[in-house]
Amino acid sequence: MTVTVVDFFSGCGGTSLGFRNAGMSIIAGIDNDPDAANTYRTNFPEATFFEEDIRKLKIKDVAAVIPKGNPVLFSGCAPCQPFSKQRRTEQDDDPRRFLLTEFQRFVVSLKPDYVVVENVPGMQKVEDAGPLKAFIAALQKHKYDVNYRILAAIDYGVPQVRRRLVLVAARKTVAVMPQPTHGPGGERYATFRDWASGIPEISAGGIDKDDPDHAAMKLSPLNLKRILATAEGRGRESWEDDLLLNCHRSHKGHSDVYGRLSWDKPASAMTTRCLSYSNGRYGHPEQPRAISLREAACLQTFPRDFRFSGSLLSKGRQVGNAVPPLLAQRIAETILSTLPR
Repeated sequence: MTVTVVDFFSGCGGTSLGFRNAGMSIIAGIDNDPDAANTYRTNFPEATFFEEDIRKLKIKDVAAVIPKGNPVLFSGCAPCQPFSKQRRTEQDDDPRRFLLTEFQRFVVSLKPDYVVVENVPGMQKVEDAGPLKAFIAALQKHKYDVNYRILAAIDYGVPQVRRRLVLVAARKTVAVMPQPTHGPGGERYATFRDWASGIPEISAGGIDKDDPDHAAMKLSPLNLKRILATAEGRGRESWEDDLLLNCHRSHKGHSDVYGRLSWDKPASAMTTRCLSYSNGRYGHPEQPRAISLREAACLQTFPRDFRFSGSLLSKGRQVGNAVPPLLAQRIAETILSTLPR
C-alpha cells in the first residue's frame, strides 16, 4: 500500500519530489505559473498537471484523477510572501492571503486521508484570526487530527538555515511530525560542500556547456570588486571605504547582503532572490560570482539531474519558493510509518 498525492501550489515540484522519493505516488500537480508548470511536467511525467488558478479549478476535475484504493494526501503549500517577515507593510487585501481558504474548499469536499501544509512561520500568529486558524478549525470539524510546528530544515539534513511552518492532518490516525535527524544527538549538520561541491567553475554571467541550469547572474564591475574583496563566509566588514554603500556607513544593518557562503557551514535560507549577490549571503565561497541556479537547487536538496524551465530569474524564483525535497521526504516517511502493515 502506498499513498497517492495531489500537490496543490506545486511550483516546480519540491514537495512532490520528496514525497516520491519516500515512496508515495504523485498523481497530480496544480499551479498557475507557466514556467513552474513546464518544470513540473518535465520532472513528473507520470502526473496529471492542472495549469490553472485554484480559484477557477473545479472540485470534480481533481476528483476525476484520484484513483480508488490507496490513501490520498493533499499537499497545499500556498504562496508564502503575504506572511513573510521580509514584507515591511501589512497588506491584508493581498489575494494570496486567501489561497489557503481555496485549498480548504478541496479538502472539505474530497476529504483526503492526509493533509500537509508548509508555509513561513509568519502565517502562525496567535493574534491573527486569519486563514490558518480558520483552516485548522475546518479540519477539526471534519474529524482530522491536526499537528503543526515550526521546523528547521537544517535539522533534517537540508544544508541551509530555513525555518518553515509545517502542518500535518490525518483523518484515520494520529497526525505525526518528523523527528530531527541532524544536530545535537544526531548527524552533523549538512554543509555547502556536502551538496554543492564538484560543480564546474563558471564566471559571473556564465553558463556551463553541459548543464544549462548551472548558470550565474552577471555582476557589475563594482560588485565584482566587492566580491573579490570578500573572504569565504564573510561580508562587507573587510571592505575598503570606496566599496561601501552610503547606507552601510550610516548604520550596521543588512550585514548579510554582499556576503559569501562558507564551504563547511550550512547556507543562508534560499529565497526567490537567491541568485543575486546583493540580496543576501549568496556569494560563492570561492569563485568571484553569486551561486548558480544549479548550486541553489542543490542547497534546496534537488538532485543535479532535475531540470528547470524559464528564464534564469524565473528559475531562481522556482527554487526559492520550493519546499526542500529532503524535508518533504522526511515528512512523507513519517506519514508512511503510520500506515497499517
